Amino acid sequence: MFTGGMGRGGRLWDRRCGPYSGIVRKVECGLPPFGALSSDAVVAYRCRMFYLVLKSAISGVLIAVASTLAKRYPGFGGLIASLPLVSVLGMIWLWNEKPDAGNMAAHAEATFWYVLPSLPMFLLIPLMLRHGAGFWLALLAGCALTIALYLAMIWLGPRLGVHP
Repeated sequence: MFTGGMGRGGRLWDRRCGPYSGIVRKVECGLPPFGALSSDAVVAYRCRMFYLVLKSAISGVLIAVASTLAKRYPGFGGLIASLPLVSVLGMIWLWNEKPDAGNMAAHAEATFWYVLPSLPMFLLIPLMLRHGAGFWLALLAGCALTIALYLAMIWLGPRLGVHP
């Protein structure tokens, strides 16, 4: 019976492939065959999926807030965007999933070293825009510069005793 939804891959799905179908789930719906799993495994799977959706929603809302504020107040939007919110959220998500101090320290240190090569992009883009370059060209040049500097960091960092 059609319920009006679209399954993975754009296929229509019916009640058997809905979120609470129990043992009747089918692999062709793009979902794991829960019939072979215990109810605890199904609950754990749903909890992991909910957590993933929650993380994505919170992260997306922060990006939307920064871009919306930047339309009216470019400086304030830039301040919000420059805050290490994504890094802090990433550390919170990582700690929640794997509370390991050594792993977290390595993650935070690597984040520091990878932020440095990304900073020149934020100088190149406005420079190019102020000199008449189009937005997409300036953005592409900024991204290319950042990629080149990331590659340089990956190559040069270990030679200088830095392990990003």
